[in-house]
Amino acid sequence: MTLQTIADRVGVSRMTVSNAFSRPDQLSPTMRDRILAVADELGYVGPDPAARALARGTTGAVGILLTESLSGAFADEVATTFLGAIADELAPTGLGLTLLSTDTAGAVVPARDVAMDGALVYSCDPESTAVDWLLRRKMPLVYIDQVPADGVPAVNVADRAGARAAAQHLVDLGHRRVGIVTSGVRGQHGIVTPDDIVDGFVGAQRLSGWLDALTPAGIVPPIAREPHGSPESGYQAARMLLSAPEPPTAILCFSDAMAQGVISAAVDAGLSVPDGLSVVGFDDSPGSARLRPPLTTVRQDIQAKGHAAAAALTQAIEAARTGGPALAEHLCLPTELIVRASTAAPH
Repeated sequence: MTLQTIADRVGVSRMTVSNAFSRPDQLSPTMRDRILAVADELGYVGPDPAARALARGTTGAVGILLTESLSGAFADEVATTFLGAIADELAPTGLGLTLLSTDTAGAVVPARDVAMDGALVYSCDPESTAVDWLLRRKMPLVYIDQVPADGVPAVNVADRAGARAAAQHLVDLGHRRVGIVTSGVRGQHGIVTPDDIVDGFVGAQRLSGWLDALTPAGIVPPIAREPHGSPESGYQAARMLLSAPEPPTAILCFSDAMAQGVISAAVDAGLSVPDGLSVVGFDDSPGSARLRPPLTTVRQDIQAKGHAAAAALTQAIEAARTGGPALAEHLCLPTELIVRASTAAPH
């Protein structure tokens, strides 16, 4: 079944049938409906996508490179909200979203081999070979939660300012024994020092913000660091901190997911939250207000970040297609401390 088959049945040219699928604005609604009805009757689904992409010089898809495994991303409410916002922004453009892992072990390297018009790099290790492959392909890119780079559009949030507000909140409540639970792939894990944290722009920014408030108060926080930012990792990190001879009365967490694990560890240790331990998260994920107690956290506008990242990428793709000026704007979205019931003055 071909375009010519449909054209012969309807009594129009092959180009008219092609326009019905690819350029509907070139036909009257009545003619397009007639062509599509005949195509449906004959079982024709449209021009071959690969051939159409070759003719246009575009794939109609953009990639998003995730630092975690794809299954891990779908277990994270923040990541799924972010991906949903990107999909919503892309919907009117007709661009599809392709999820890319950073895996380079097999014969197929997604960042090198998958056809796409551009890519979003979301919170990835800057030394990842997957990021290097995307740069070598010289395709339009947008960095999200990455170190801003010259010539590359970037979307970040005010991580340092938000972390500073969270730590200052605990200091103002009277806490002087404050622990930190954070995550990162490379470097040391377990109980670490700030110098052991060698990867992750977001993690480094949040640590700097926490120390901005804690250091002037004379607080040297113990830091527990895990490879992943999951509730299970938060639980393990909290157990390390709470088993110390002088355990913290409050814990600052890299994410709401880790804070969930910290609360569970506190309960298992016989501590109530916040009377026995105050806990502060980061992100204001959709489930943070549903925790018991509801979580004090730092809010970032996850949907606004997704919309901004997708809009920046579509602009970069259009500039590459038309030869227009490429705008490499570095956007930083605000954060806000949300005080709920998981923090209180130390007893």
